[in-house]
Amino acid sequence: MHNGQPPNGVPGLIYPLTSILERIDLGRLFPADQPLEVELGSGDGSFLIQYAVQHPERNFIGVERLLGRLRKLDRKGRQAGLANVRGLRIESSYFLQYLLPAHSVEALHVYFPDPWPKRKHRRHRLINASFVLLAHKVLTTGGLVFLRTDDADYFRQMRQVFETGEGFTPSETPPELARLPTDFEREFNARGVATLSAAYRAC
Repeated sequence: MHNGQPPNGVPGLIYPLTSILERIDLGRLFPADQPLEVELGSGDGSFLIQYAVQHPERNFIGVERLLGRLRKLDRKGRQAGLANVRGLRIESSYFLQYLLPAHSVEALHVYFPDPWPKRKHRRHRLINASFVLLAHKVLTTGGLVFLRTDDADYFRQMRQVFETGEGFTPSETPPELARLPTDFEREFNARGVATLSAAYRAC
């Protein structure tokens, strides 16, 4: 902040949840009624802010459990003068199940979620059969799920649950989207670790 004012005069972008029992009134989050996309696990906002700058005609929510990461998203978004981004601090699966209105989202972005590599911990993975059902509930018809990971085992699980479950068909990640890295992705790629990606369309 400069002299107590947010950068560029833009108010804070972290949305304070007043209830975790009622679905969010999305009309209160943004100044313009536009198609909505959500990133689950937005990290430091590297991807989401770049994407929101490129698409002022859409609204974006970044969901993150860690406050420090949300504050980075907030700072970057305000410095960019964005009014189409909001950050929410809550667990991603809870947000999907209880807070997002049905069929309100055009796209879900899930990039490099915790792989929980130990077999006994895999039940904690975000992408599972239940996630597929929740994603289908919040997406519009034709809405998309974009996935990225560096973990081959988790990638197999992601593909298996989406391709054997109902309600989705395989799709493609647009090149302009694939070119926007997350903070984790940039680090992994610099070490020679490849990105594994997939996309699915709700039907």
